[in-house]
Amino acid sequence: MAMTMHCNIVSAEAEIFSGRVTMLVATGSLGDLGIMPGHAPLLTGLRPGPVRLLLDNGEEEVFFASGGYLEVQPGLTTILADTAIRADDMDEAAALEAKEAAEKAVADQGAEFEFTIATAQLAEATARLRTLDELRKRSR
Repeated sequence: MAMTMHCNIVSAEAEIFSGRVTMLVATGSLGDLGIMPGHAPLLTGLRPGPVRLLLDNGEEEVFFASGGYLEVQPGLTTILADTAIRADDMDEAAALEAKEAAEKAVADQGAEFEFTIATAQLAEATARLRTLDELRKRSR
């Protein structure tokens, strides 16, 4: 039997996932992180992007986290995300539309332009598309 740890993914709205996993991969503030049972305690910020879970039954699930924090404790890993959804539930057309709108906002800098907001929206939309691409790669 493979070693496992308990994993929770929680957003501001609800608990998205709770179960046993053998590995978690997410994008931390300094790069990609691979967390396995026995990992040293850790607290780090998360960048928008995919969160991959390898479940104890060998299946893989992909989620999108828009940012937040990853906490690793002995036997328990928790993602506290601003927004988190299952990649299967994401709408690719809406993500493309959001990316195009953010790109347009960055290009058309008017008097009411908020560069930091527009670039954050662009980063999130791009991360959503990257998550969908990750899901597509896994299903091949």
